[in-house]
Parts: sequence; structure tokens; C-alpha cells
Amino acid sequence: MNSKKPSILACVTGQYDCDRIIETAAAIAQEQECALRVLSVLKPTEDYTQISGVLEYLHQTSKENGADMTVIFSDYAPAAAAQFVSENNVGRIVTGMHDGGNESFLVMFNQFAPHVSITMVAKDRLIYSMDVARAAAR
Repeated sequence: MNSKKPSILACVTGQYDCDRIIETAAAIAQEQECALRVLSVLKPTEDYTQISGVLEYLHQTSKENGADMTVIFSDYAPAAAAQFVSENNVGRIVTGMHDGGNESFLVMFNQFAPHVSITMVAKDRLIYSMDVARAAAR
């Protein structure tokens, strides 16, 4: 679904506490007058019965915050998320914390979509943001 209205994207996994990511993204979207979208990228081989309750909870949390929730099945979440971002005019993603690895979701996502700002929400709900800025030409 292509959208001309700028969007904020909450990237969630199969964990109940990802509701903090949706709620933070909703506040940012409201503040910036953007659309809110929620995305979960699942590996195609997972046993979805183990996380079906979590996905239903996150879907309900998305609806309560005025968003749709999309689930994509892919072996490589960073590329799938980057494609979703390009198709939905997303200027910022909101995720959990970066795990520190060189091949983590955020590091790899940033390689695919370096123009997208990133906000991370810690488990204690502290918020960390990295905004894209362009250097002034000399």
C-alpha cells in the first residue's frame, strides 16, 4: 500500500512488551501529524501457534492507537522492513533496543534505509533517537 502521507513505523516482535514500542510510535506520530503503522516480520518456518496470542494482543494495541498492523513473512527482516518503509513513506522507525551486534536488525536495516530516523524504546520506556541529518555543503 503506497501512501503519500508521512508515516511512523513501529517494528515489533512476538513479545507482549512490544506494546511500549507501539505506544511510543503513536505519540510520535500524533506529535508529527503522521500516519502510524505497525510491522512484524516473522520467519516463514516459525511455529506461529506459540506467538498467536501475542500477535493478537499487539494487533489490538495497534487498533487502540489508530494503526493498522502488517505481518510479513521473510527470512531477512531488515530487507523486508526497508522495503515496507519505502512503500509507505516512512520517515522514522520505532523499535526496541539495539542488541549491539554488527549484524543486528538495526545495523542491517540502516544499511538498506540510511535516510530513515530511528527511535529505540528500552524496557523501562526510556527513549533514544537517532535523527538523520544532512551535512551542509561547503
